[in-house]
Amino acid sequence: MTPNIGVSCNVEDVRYGGLWTERAAMVPMTYVRAVTRAGGRPLLIAPTPADLADPEPLLDLIDGVLITGGADLAAETYGASAHPETAPSDAGRDAFEVALVRAASERDLPCLGICRGMQVVNVAHGGTLEQHLPDRLARDIHRGPDGDFADHHVEVEPGSLAAVAAGDTRVAVRSYHHQGVERVGTGLRVTARAEGDATVEAVEDASRRFMLGVLWHPEEDEADRLIGAFVRECRARAAAAGA
Repeated sequence: MTPNIGVSCNVEDVRYGGLWTERAAMVPMTYVRAVTRAGGRPLLIAPTPADLADPEPLLDLIDGVLITGGADLAAETYGASAHPETAPSDAGRDAFEVALVRAASERDLPCLGICRGMQVVNVAHGGTLEQHLPDRLARDIHRGPDGDFADHHVEVEPGSLAAVAAGDTRVAVRSYHHQGVERVGTGLRVTARAEGDATVEAVEDASRRFMLGVLWHPEEDEADRLIGAFVRECRARAAAAGA
């Protein structure tokens, strides 16, 4: 059985052929390849008025939800004023992804949030975000030069979903972000932190079969096990539902 994985789209202006610019729903191919490599079928999902009003019919079509990285969540999404360094994304995308995570949690549908997606998982559970990590950190290990990932390690709680999925309690990761978790959402617990500065790197809900957010980018590493673990859980849920 090949599980259908809903992969949330970026919504941003894209220039085509050097001739015109249009608002587009798009996903980097690294996510598509990672889900496919793990045995899933990626289905790209973008916000529509109908799905914003009620995401349940959309969730009926998929076996799991992957919330991708991208631009900052608008601070208003979690009741804060914007930091000067916060550059929010499309408001429809913000609302759509928060609604998806909440609906997935309600029906215990596997959900993985990556980078911004981890922040969405936290906000969907009532948490807040630290809007600019460099304000706190003497040394920023979380972003490389423009357009390049940083490499560092995270320490993962033994026995947690994050540890089981990643396959270790010390994981080499790639990241590019300047925001993180401030107040942890209701029902979530922190299960990974950055080695060196203790920045929250993973949150999960142990009461759900697979509700996990990670601040790093597992899709960038072909040897990474985390997306494979997520797709396997989606397949198992689909098989159980069809039994």
